[in-house]
Amino acid sequence: MEREVLKQVIADQREYKSPKNFFIRTLTDTLMRFVNDPSIMIISGIRRSGKSTIQRISQLELAKSDYYLNFDDERLIQFKVEDFQMLLEVLIELFGEQSTFYFDEIQNIEGWERFIRRLYEQGKKIYITGSNAKLLSKELGTHLTGRYIQLEVYPLSFREIILHKYPDILSKKALSTNDTGMILHHFSNYLNNGGIPEYVKFEKAEYLKDLFDGILYRDIITRYKINDERSLQEVVYYFASNIGKEFSYTKLGKIVGISSPHTIANYCNYLEQCYLCFFVNRYSHSLKKQIQYNKKCYMIDPAIIRITGFRISEDRGRLLENIVFLHLKRLGKEVYFHKDQKECDFVLREGNHIVEAIQVTAHLSNEEIKKREISGLVEAMKAYNLQKGLILTENEHDLIEVDGIQIIVTPIWKWLLSL
Repeated sequence: MEREVLKQVIADQREYKSPKNFFIRTLTDTLMRFVNDPSIMIISGIRRSGKSTIQRISQLELAKSDYYLNFDDERLIQFKVEDFQMLLEVLIELFGEQSTFYFDEIQNIEGWERFIRRLYEQGKKIYITGSNAKLLSKELGTHLTGRYIQLEVYPLSFREIILHKYPDILSKKALSTNDTGMILHHFSNYLNNGGIPEYVKFEKAEYLKDLFDGILYRDIITRYKINDERSLQEVVYYFASNIGKEFSYTKLGKIVGISSPHTIANYCNYLEQCYLCFFVNRYSHSLKKQIQYNKKCYMIDPAIIRITGFRISEDRGRLLENIVFLHLKRLGKEVYFHKDQKECDFVLREGNHIVEAIQVTAHLSNEEIKKREISGLVEAMKAYNLQKGLILTENEHDLIEVDGIQIIVTPIWKWLLSL
């Protein structure tokens, strides 16, 4: 790596300006709480979910915050682990001695964790962003165990969008008809446009396509040296077209023409590590059975589902289910689904116990649907000795009692805004 090229990159990246009309993220406040904590701060999440903006906005709040480098710059493709010493010298040369470092996508550089450990042992404060959970966790677990705090960034939540577009509404004690109508309008947009910040602003399909291609080719195909691009694309296409439906590695392999379930399992792992897909196990007290059972897939954003998958008609219920799942992930919940004679969409575990059961449906106006959703929820609640259950619908309120069990029915949008 040439010293002058490195200086040029640093100079160019210093010209960063805060984006106009940017979304205020709740994670920014969380990050600021750790300013005086010696731990390395890891901010991970899907590409373009707002990691860098969260980091840069936090950075601008602090004095002496010039030690920054984004390794996702094509001019740094020749950067090697031995160049970190030169980087340190250049930063000191340009800005004098400082104690806080900011690095974007540092996992692009093999061996990066050794340099970070050296800085940490010298008492430096370090902020790192990255878009691959496995690469980060692997190196961190090997060389930096107990020395870091990891925060995961997801696309914008519905609450963050409402706070941005309709900021006064959450402080109101009661909502007017107009307030409720505006929330429903924004929720409908959220169901369609998702929460990738730049897409929410400009709604350009090319942006989402570029993001999706970047994840698929840069984060998976190139990184893991996959020769059969078509099969990976078909796996993603299948998941986007079958959100929240059960699958097995063997059956999916037959659908996309891959004979090895192990290959399908690897693909699923890659998709999860780059935050594009998430896989939910059917709950069992036996870990062996959990592994053997079918799984369900949810994806990182409704808009990505829409542009990637195929639907003969809009499956609104599945999209609502995906939104609920993402919010549970944001809250850090351990999520499973229940299935025995009936099925319940989500059961949440804390420690060794299931503590909550949630059913998601577009509506309960159809008696057949209502019976199915309630019976699945009640079965799960009885299986885990729960006294209260939750059914989330698009816009219905109710309180239902079945066999001494209380079921609360509430709109998804209200649930999203309350947590």
